Amino acid sequence: MSSRMLEEARACADVVQTQLQALDLRLETLSEQLRRLDPQVALTVARGSSDHAASYFAYLAMQQLGLPVASLPMSVVTLQQAPLRVRGQVALGFSQSGQSPDLVDSLRRLDQCGATTVSLVNATGSPLEQACKHHLPLCAGPELSVAATKSFVATLSASARLVAHWGQDRALLEAGLALPAQLREAAAQDWSLAIDTLRDAEQLMVIGRGAGFAIAQEAALKFKETSVIQAEAFSSAEVRHGPMALIDAQYPLLVFAPRGVEQAGLLQLAADMRQRGARVLLAAPADIAARDLTLSCAEHPALDPLLAIQSFYLMAAALAEARGLDPDQPRHLSKVTCTQ
Repeated sequence: MSSRMLEEARACADVVQTQLQALDLRLETLSEQLRRLDPQVALTVARGSSDHAASYFAYLAMQQLGLPVASLPMSVVTLQQAPLRVRGQVALGFSQSGQSPDLVDSLRRLDQCGATTVSLVNATGSPLEQACKHHLPLCAGPELSVAATKSFVATLSASARLVAHWGQDRALLEAGLALPAQLREAAAQDWSLAIDTLRDAEQLMVIGRGAGFAIAQEAALKFKETSVIQAEAFSSAEVRHGPMALIDAQYPLLVFAPRGVEQAGLLQLAADMRQRGARVLLAAPADIAARDLTLSCAEHPALDPLLAIQSFYLMAAALAEARGLDPDQPRHLSKVTCTQ
């Protein structure tokens, strides 16, 4: 019997198809308002997997729109009650459940301070949705596994769609229409080598850069949650500034190297670590001969991270079971986490 995590990961293509049909008109209206607002900065507010999705949004918004984006520490708002000057700016709250008090209170306070607030939430009728001026439902449906999968992919796809509409980027809009079929292809990639390599691992690094760094962050969290592996995510640039001292013979690394200007540095890092004797799992497109795991390619490079995490999720669910664990019931965790 397959795990709920596996079933929900396999549902990502259908989720994105549903979302495309449900969100575009709402996104067009919101994007028109955001263009009129013309904010000089955007703030993101999120935790856990949702914060990794917010990192993806931030990279795309900076790259495609030229809009600086900052992740807001919620304690600045909820505990310090800092007088933030955010009038005329935009603040986005990302969440699966939309229930955590610090998240809801932060967006409510930002709204009171004059920010245009937007919620991206999977659960309907949540407190976060009610706290914001605008709402983008993620349309992933109920997610029963504690480890988020389809809601994460839905957040990435909604984020990319928002950026595409906001910037009136026809190429990115057209590429988004092909995502469901490409997610199905990504789900069929064979990543069994990663299971064999990591079955007995106790620690590893997950490396990415650019829009793909959000995927490295999410993968590291899933390794912790579902396989109890002490996994840490690093940019390929940052890892050379200190963390690389930990890497010696047989140290495992998962390197995400999708298309883009960052790819060359990621490939070079993978090669250097192999020379050091590390156990490198290089995830790269089919044209990279040195790859260990194949990454599918979207019709726009900005969407490649969605396909990468789709392939990863199926492997992660199987890896947890191979380690004798239940990926649906991570130790000490619950689906809804409430922080102040």
